[in-house]
Amino acid sequence: MKKFSRMTLMAVFSTLAFACGSGQQNDSETESVAEAVQVQDDNDGFKQIFDGSTLNGWDGDPTYWRVEDGALIGEITEETTLERNHFIIWQGGQPADFEFKAEFKITEAGNSGVNYRSEPVEGLDHALKGYQADIDGRNNYTGQNYEERKRTTLAYIGQKTKINPQEKEGDLRANVERNAWLGLEVVEELGDREEMKKNVKSNDWNEIHIIAKGNRLQHYINGTLMSDVTDEDPANRTMKGYLGMQVHVGPPMQVAYKNIYIKEL
Repeated sequence: MKKFSRMTLMAVFSTLAFACGSGQQNDSETESVAEAVQVQDDNDGFKQIFDGSTLNGWDGDPTYWRVEDGALIGEITEETTLERNHFIIWQGGQPADFEFKAEFKITEAGNSGVNYRSEPVEGLDHALKGYQADIDGRNNYTGQNYEERKRTTLAYIGQKTKINPQEKEGDLRANVERNAWLGLEVVEELGDREEMKKNVKSNDWNEIHIIAKGNRLQHYINGTLMSDVTDEDPANRTMKGYLGMQVHVGPPMQVAYKNIYIKEL
């Protein structure tokens, strides 16, 4: 199997302290991480979690997932349309702090993503709820942070955000407006959104890299930081969970993943 493309990234984390509620201060566990993380260009410390020839170590519906030409393929056809999103889920553990990297290619009509620190959905096979590094074939959302079946959008492309706790009691949907969490606070613009989208190659192989450390979540595409979230919502965030790849409800599409690695921190 071809070695993952050489890529060295330095993400320098600045210490941030945010209030979790009125009149309360964060304890040390809810503070952002202040640490530099360097990804070694020789995959030092990473382990390969997809062997390129079988689905060993993964749990997914074979109607939608298969291995072909060394890649993990998720596909929807006219005969296999979906009524809900499906995932293929890694069975190797529930990572907390980690780095994940892989290569992906998606067709123009495709909608996919990498879920992490996610939970199973009760009563539904191959369904997850939790953080997602979004991927779509038209590059409108690739790299943003979208929380599947929970708080929806936590950061759009080009945003560094702080996620504040919900203000309205009851169901989470009461705190969602226009498919984004009302507690989403933009701290910094990472760049011009339209220019950043051009970094993603259409219908070609791209590199995705996720760094999850403490309550800070960073998504890189082809070496560019696309979104950066600090989750200050202890009631709704998750600090560990399952990892999986998605095929999304919609028209026929195909997504492929290869050279899939993880390093637990």
